Amino acid sequence: MLSDIPLQIIVVGAGAAGLMAAGVAAQGNAKVTVLDKNDRPARKVMITGKGRCNVTNNCSVDDLIKNVPQNAKFLYSAFRQFTSQDTMNLFESLGVPLKTERGNRVFPVSDKAVDIVDALVKFAKKNGANVKKGHVKELVIENGCCKGVVLASGDVLKADAVIVCTGGCSYPGTGSTGDGYSLAKQAGHTIIEPYPSLVPLCCEDSICQDCQGLSLKNAAISVVDTKTEKEVYHDFGEMLFTHFGVSGPMILSASAHMREKETNRYQIHLDLKPALEPSVLDARIVRDMVQYKNMDLQNAFIHLMPKSLVAPVLALAGVLGDTKCHSLTKEERKSLVDTIKDIVLSIKKPRPISEAVITSGGVNVKEVDPKTMESKCCKNLYFAGEVLDVDAYTGGFNLQIAFSTGFAAGTHVHMEEST
Repeated sequence: MLSDIPLQIIVVGAGAAGLMAAGVAAQGNAKVTVLDKNDRPARKVMITGKGRCNVTNNCSVDDLIKNVPQNAKFLYSAFRQFTSQDTMNLFESLGVPLKTERGNRVFPVSDKAVDIVDALVKFAKKNGANVKKGHVKELVIENGCCKGVVLASGDVLKADAVIVCTGGCSYPGTGSTGDGYSLAKQAGHTIIEPYPSLVPLCCEDSICQDCQGLSLKNAAISVVDTKTEKEVYHDFGEMLFTHFGVSGPMILSASAHMREKETNRYQIHLDLKPALEPSVLDARIVRDMVQYKNMDLQNAFIHLMPKSLVAPVLALAGVLGDTKCHSLTKEERKSLVDTIKDIVLSIKKPRPISEAVITSGGVNVKEVDPKTMESKCCKNLYFAGEVLDVDAYTGGFNLQIAFSTGFAAGTHVHMEEST
């Protein structure tokens, strides 16, 4: 028989997963309190998609799964319970018109992440959840059952169930500092070592330092695992040279495929002219050499590539910059074509996890029920979002993970605790 006394549910963390879980849980017979150590909720959501918020990906459940390299099968039930279409329907019902862009990426029509944040807060509060500032330091666990939380102030808040949605440890300035891992450990969970994903990459090749600040709009990369000699990723798009190595959308995506943590394990093969086959590129250089026959190569090549690339490319090709165009040999031309089509960057390591978009690692999903998100180690304890050992590629997939797991936890915390 259902009790007339409302369930007391505490959600730890007011991010995407936490606000979703709170809004769903509050729709039932529950009194939901969301605790977050920040003054404002969903601070990380505010900076996603360069402030535009890539809220989800407009694709099927199968395609969602294909874009999750880590523990994808664990998410199948959650994705089925709350699909990307459900996400889109929810936000549009909350007054946020959406649009689908390249790669099925979904953004608010306004291009303002704050609209998504406001809608999430509205969803939680409108359904009765109370969003408060509070730093949770411990769980209250009695006889293998979660009974509430202990705040940093020392106050103890009792609850019938607790949902931990604290995120990972990327972007610590937004409040994601790994708090959920210590809570999970207290409940007996194993934590898979956190590791940066969707992160810039360090490499010591001189071309990076020589070209720092240069953004390439239409480059192509192939990522090779030097141990297996297999290509693990290829892409076409934007990248940026920096003082430490490389960054930009294409590089962040590439980092998610570099799952092995050994130093210098991966190489990036960079094609500066992916639209031109080697023979076509060679013919283009021949034409330029005729047109600018009395120029030095270092001056003529600015018509082929950005100025800051010219000297590094010539050096890698072993061709002197003051060589006159009319005296360029066939062998030198071949070396230039080969270099332009395949600049090898040796990746030393990723940048620190604090600079990563997403944390790979977290609560071991083998210890969490994939349908309900309830802990298998501690009854009435649930997890959702980035605190779990699941992460995806760029394109709105990580926020969809947050929404789907948050929905599952919010739905089942009410169902389980009401029976």
